[in-house]
This record gives sequence, C-alpha cells and structure tokens, in this order.
Amino acid sequence: MSLHHQLQQLAANHQSIKVGLIGAGKFGSMYLSQIPTTPGVQLVGIADLSPAGVKRNLERVGWTNEQSNAKSLDDAIKTGQTHISEDWQALVSHPAIDVIVECTGHPIAAVDHCLLAFANGKHVVNVTVEADAFCGPLLAQKAKEAGVVYSLAFGDQPALICDLVDWARTCGFPVVAAGRGHKWLPHFSESTPETVWGNYGLTPEQASRGGLNPKMFNSFLDGSKPSIESTAVANATGLSVPSNGLLYPPASVEDIPFVTRPIAEGGVLEKKGMVEVISSLEANGRKIPYDIRMGVWVTVEAETDYIKNCFEEYNAHTDPSGRYFTLYKRWHLIGLEVGMSVASVALRKEATGVAHCWNADVVATAKRDLKAGELLDGEGGYTVWGKLLPANKSLAMGGLPLGLAHDIKVVRPVKKGQSLCWNDVAVDKNTHAYKIRQELETKFK
Repeated sequence: MSLHHQLQQLAANHQSIKVGLIGAGKFGSMYLSQIPTTPGVQLVGIADLSPAGVKRNLERVGWTNEQSNAKSLDDAIKTGQTHISEDWQALVSHPAIDVIVECTGHPIAAVDHCLLAFANGKHVVNVTVEADAFCGPLLAQKAKEAGVVYSLAFGDQPALICDLVDWARTCGFPVVAAGRGHKWLPHFSESTPETVWGNYGLTPEQASRGGLNPKMFNSFLDGSKPSIESTAVANATGLSVPSNGLLYPPASVEDIPFVTRPIAEGGVLEKKGMVEVISSLEANGRKIPYDIRMGVWVTVEAETDYIKNCFEEYNAHTDPSGRYFTLYKRWHLIGLEVGMSVASVALRKEATGVAHCWNADVVATAKRDLKAGELLDGEGGYTVWGKLLPANKSLAMGGLPLGLAHDIKVVRPVKKGQSLCWNDVAVDKNTHAYKIRQELETKFK
C-alpha cells in the first residue's frame, strides 16, 4: 500500500503521525511549507533557539499565526495547532510524539537530540547529515537497541542516492558507482562565507530573500557537504570511497556512464563499487550543458550479453561498450521531500537510508595556515573544509572528524591543505558527540 494512501486512511480515521521538529531554518522551513497539504500528519511542536525566527519563517512559508499558537504541547495535541518553544527536551520526551525531525545542522547538538529521542522511544529523521558522517553507524545501532528507526532524510541527496542503489540491487544489478552532482573547481575548497554567493551562483539579494545561511551554503561549495554526504552514502550502502578524496570528474548527464567506470576501462574509478561526485564545470570553469549539479545518479553494469542487448533494444543510454548504464534524477527538492521519510519510519518502520557499516569518514582539513590558539569553526567556515577518506585511513592517522571541528582550539600549527588529527586540537571530551565517536573508533579499531 502506498504511503500516501496510508496517510489518507489515518486522516479518515481522525488519526495522525505526530511530529516534533528541532530547528526551523531553511531545510525545516521547506518541510513546514508541505505539512499543511499532507494528510495524516500533525506537527505538534517546534523547538528552536529563536522562537521569533520560527514565527518569521512560518509566515514566509504561508502559515497563519493561528496555526502555531498552541500554548503547550498538550494544547497542540488537543487543538491540532503547533507549539513553539526553545525546549527540545520537552519535545523529544512528550509521550504523544511519534517522530522527531532533527534539522539543526549542528552535528554536536544533533547527537544529543538523537540519543534522547531514542531513549524516549521516538523515531528520528536526521537531516543533520554532518552528525551521521562521524557517528552514523553508532546512532543506527543505538536506535535499533531502543526499538526505534533512525533514518537519513529523503529530499537530501544521500537518501535519494541510497534509494537508487537499493533500486539497482533489488533489480539484480551490480552497482559500479553512485553519487551526486556538484559545482566544483579545486579552489572552491578555500571559499569562505564572504565569497560563497559569487562562486555559488546567487546574488546576495537572492540569498537574503530566501533566508539562506552563507556558512551552510559554503559547506556545499567548499566540498565539505559533498564529502559528508558521500560518507553517509558509503556507510549506508557499503560502497567504497576514493583513497585520497573525491575526484569530481566533470561530465554531462550523457557522459556519466563513460566516466564512472574503472580506470582500466577508461573511467576514473579505482575499482567498481564506489561513491563519487560529478562536477558541472570543466577544469577551465566552463559550464557543462545538461549537467547533474543538483541531482543524483547510479551506474550499473550489464553482466551478461543478454542484459547488454536489452539496454540496446530499449534505447537505454550507456557508455560506448553498452555495458554501463546510468539512472539519474536531475533534481532534488531538499526539505520539500522529507515527508517521505516521516511517513516511511512511522508507517513502514523503514529508514530511507541508514548506516550499516563504517566505510568512510570526513576529516577536517586546513583552508589556510592555522596557528596555535585559533578556534575551528566547522564546515563551511573560515578555517577548515572536509576531505573524504576511507574510514580505516582516517582511523590510522587519528583524523579529526569534520563534525567535531566546531569551536575547538588548535594547539599547534597546521599547514594549509593538511588534514587535522586529534593531537592538533583541544577537544571537549565530555560531549555525547565525542563519546559516541570514541565508541565508534573503539568498535572498529
């Protein structure tokens, strides 16, 4: 039975999936815009450090003031309205809540939110993929132990890539490669919140109109987010990652099956079964026509002549050999699609992407020479960007996870381009985020 039909049945029976949202920034606002037109779902409460900002965003996406005037969570349950507060603990512990959507974008806080939600029997849709990148396998394990579902968020590219990989494998195809697109040139790794809009392709006015966070958007541009998302995909699907970071081969949609082949066959992959990110720009900066910048893709292989002939007979677009075929979605709609995850975890008890192994990691890497005493400002900031590495390589070097490179002090000089290690920083060892990361490293050591 389709998820939408099940939601309609809930609504017909005067029932609903009761949702709590933590963080109502851009992604959260996009989800908020869809809730009023989704049957069988009630947003009981929103927890955010700026209730006034939540009100502004609700107005921006079309909510009336009356829809979010519930005086308490209990009042929200009775009236069907939504309660807004700063108290995330109350939200995740309220007995009526079924699903928590973690949408803060702050990985250290997100771990706290996830763990307490699990402890209170709540399913979690984790939009903050930065947290999943450094401890996703342990979050998934702890959710399972609590008897709840932990999931990546549909609409974000990792969950969409996982869906394509699942499609391929369920159909019996071996996955050669999978990933997303990105606008990439090597110098973008040095981008800061001050330079982001020109490189990203938006004007400051467009960014202001959309309420866009320059640091968050810079985490996409500087390569941090592609590495983070590729890590989540690798750990959820078991695919491997490049040995020294993403390659970003430039390609049009037409050329993806050509470049996502092993090196021995004319492509860029070290081996079959890897994640990669396709650039929408040539090395000289020229924009590639019909690019996959905002989309996702999976490349599969015809293992027999019969399947290869089927590709040909049905005019499937392949590489010149006819053996490699790429299926793709050229766009993703971010928070507008997260309702798929909410419905899936609540009704099917099934994640839309969840870590099953530890194949990949994202290591904080210096954007410029760093001095002892400086504070790291995390992904998208002025000090570090994220480099994708195999988990065993990161573990061997003692790599500092990008998700923990927030507001911690550098204790010795680090050269530009050098990946940071635990010994380069003074990290707060009392956070749940640090402890769960250490638990992950101990488990896989």
